[in-house]
Amino acid sequence: MEKSLYFQLVNKYFPQLVASVVEKLNGKNQTTLTYMYRDHLTNTYSQDGRWASITAEYTRVAADVVSMDAELPLKSRDKVSTAEGQIPKVGMKLYMTEKQLKDLDNMIAQRLPQPQILRNLFADLPRCIQAVYERIEDMFLSELSTGVALATGSGGTGIRIDVGFAEKNKLGHGAKAWDAEDATPLDDIQLVYDKAMDDQNTITTCYLDDYTIKLLGKNNQVRAQFAFNQGIAINSDSNIPILSFEQIASIFRNKWQTNLVRVARTIKTEINGKKGTHNPWAKGHMTFTCYDNLGDLFWTNVAEATRPVAGVTYQSADEYILASRYSTNDPLREFTSSQAMVVPILNNVDAIYSLDSTQAVG
Repeated sequence: MEKSLYFQLVNKYFPQLVASVVEKLNGKNQTTLTYMYRDHLTNTYSQDGRWASITAEYTRVAADVVSMDAELPLKSRDKVSTAEGQIPKVGMKLYMTEKQLKDLDNMIAQRLPQPQILRNLFADLPRCIQAVYERIEDMFLSELSTGVALATGSGGTGIRIDVGFAEKNKLGHGAKAWDAEDATPLDDIQLVYDKAMDDQNTITTCYLDDYTIKLLGKNNQVRAQFAFNQGIAINSDSNIPILSFEQIASIFRNKWQTNLVRVARTIKTEINGKKGTHNPWAKGHMTFTCYDNLGDLFWTNVAEATRPVAGVTYQSADEYILASRYSTNDPLREFTSSQAMVVPILNNVDAIYSLDSTQAVG
């Protein structure tokens, strides 16, 4: 590694441009992409580079009534367990080719406006930083829908983190699949709320994908429930139009005092030169949560943060991302890179309930 071929410009503008990119990507009104993990996870620094998920089965029992001077009976303690592991490293690296470098040199020689030169010089910077955000969101949504964070990397490597959704909190549909004409998905969903009540938990939010929304919107039982809530007299379910997401959400608010959240997110990837797109949310899964804060975004320093390479220009982004700029020769290239050791981890998973609308109970 050598210092940037445009060291003076990089040294002057790289720090402020990194800050500008982070501010833009973090602002909800500044980008079409949104990141749910930012709303539900707390940034947590890990000194030893490990993550931990806490599961605590707290139970509330009534006090015993005993006669005077009688001994109080002994109660069992609550169970606390942890899942833990190493924080993985994620990142992205892009370079300017010799042709791009020659074009940039010509722009400088022609004394073109500096903003135009800077746009070309730092064109890869937003992509490198956003790539880390996208991977975190990828893992978070996969983890929230199934309890397992999955992310495929290059060279056959990947990330698999299991935070341990309780098996007793995983449900499916009843005797009828939800695409059947006489299916009763509201009855199946009610079982989730019954289970939470038995556990003395209060569900506040339900997350689901478009596949599940379409099934619910077409279902006769769901449409009849909406008509009943609106005071609409019906002779048959067939005269009720297919429900919108907002109408389905109103049923959840009225029936269970639950906020319904639509998860519609795709992640673009490029692995070993092959580009693709996938949906990190497991098809047909519904996740019910009892808290708004769902866990931690664990991060630790990458090696170069404390062992910088001579000549490389560094800048931190959002605490956990280390952006860098440098050049190499043979062939001559100008690199922009981002790297981070970071992972989203759900806590209190004993208070998270899931329903797989594509699988039967048991």
